[in-house]
Amino acid sequence: QVQLVESGGGLVQPGGSLRLSCAASGSMFRFYGIGWYRQAPGQQRELVASITLRHTLTYGDSVKGRFTISRDNAKNTAYLQMDSLKPEDTAVYYCNLLGTTTWGQGTLVTVSS
Repeated sequence: QVQLVESGGGLVQPGGSLRLSCAASGSMFRFYGIGWYRQAPGQQRELVASITLRHTLTYGDSVKGRFTISRDNAKNTAYLQMDSLKPEDTAVYYCNLLGTTTWGQGTLVTVSS
């Protein structure tokens, strides 16, 4: 069974950048698409970005042009590069194996001056 661990969150000023990592245990990582989701206080969880097995990329409208999803199957890791961060990007960010109920524990991103 694959387990996911997110890291890289923290406090950043508006306009700054962060790179989140999603490290997977086991050898099955490369057989799944990966999604990054976020949930702000009082809000529903929303899709931020996803990457399929064929590297088809999808982004939420609010992050297009600012965030970039990628994966390194050799390292069993997915990434979310976040640039030009805005206060409204503040949320807990989760990674997910697409089509499964496998989620990480989340990492908090706070964008504030």
